[in-house]
This record gives sequence, C-alpha cells and structure tokens, in this order.
Amino acid sequence: MKVIDLKPDEFHPYYASYIGKVPQTWELKSGFETGAQAMVEFFKSIPSEKLEYRYAEDKWTIKELLQHIIDTERVMMHRCFRIARRDITPLPGFEQNDYIMPSKANSKSIDTLIEEYQIVRKNSMVLLSSLSSEDLKCIGTASGGNMSARATAFITLGHEIWHADIIKLKYL
Repeated sequence: MKVIDLKPDEFHPYYASYIGKVPQTWELKSGFETGAQAMVEFFKSIPSEKLEYRYAEDKWTIKELLQHIIDTERVMMHRCFRIARRDITPLPGFEQNDYIMPSKANSKSIDTLIEEYQIVRKNSMVLLSSLSSEDLKCIGTASGGNMSARATAFITLGHEIWHADIIKLKYL
C-alpha cells in the first residue's frame, strides 16, 4: 500500500501537504521503519547548540519540534487504531500549541527525546503490522472530516518530513 493509493475522500484537504511529502515509492508499513531511521540520523546530526534555538520569539525550539512530532504520532496513530477497529465515534482535533509547554521538551536531553521517538515509532509499527489492508481502508471521522486509518498513518510519515524540512530551512 503506497501513498498514491489514497483517494481524496480519505482525508481532509488540510492534510494534503503532509501526504505530499511521503515518497511515492514508500510502502506504508516499511515507510515507518525507513522514516524512523532517517529521523533519528537527522536529529542526532543537529549540533547541540542549535537544539534550543528559536528562529523567532514565538516559534518552537528543535527539541520542541521533535516532541511535537512524537506527540502528533501518538494522536494520529490513536486515530488509526480507532478507525481501523471500526469505531464510529467522531474523533476530535487537538491544539498542538497546548501540548508543548507541559511537555517540558527543552529540559529533556536529545537522547531522551530520540529514545521516546523510537519507542513511539515501534508502537506504531507494531500496530500497523497487526492491521489488514481492509482495516487500513476503514474510514471514520477525525477533526470534523473523513479520515481513513491508512491516511492517518501516511500523514504521520509526511508530518515528520515536513518538520525536518522546516528545521533545515529555518534553524540550521
């Protein structure tokens, strides 16, 4: 299953920019492993003096961005799980800015954040390996619109690529 298999009615147009970041050659499940390796290498390569840098006063630090990637994966894969299990309860959105301050990301070491990322990613990979193609095609409601289980997973992959690109452009 590849990102090009998604149909427009499987996700809100807001998410198209994230989905568009996923390489079209990536298979969904193996993409989680490939993406994880790339993200870990990327965050390990960032100079320590840049980890708490903000390019503007109201912007997150690199550590906070990594925490945001972790938190977003948790939320999106929770959606994936519930939709794949045919839960018809509309799933709410989440206000990403509300999550950063209580996370205390800047007080964590980069090694701790990377470990947290790897554990969350492993959890996501185990979940995906337990789901069939039919499970992943299930459509529910999230953030007020249609969302398939597989779309949530592809969004997760594209979201981290999106933020890595921003870090490269504005922080390094």
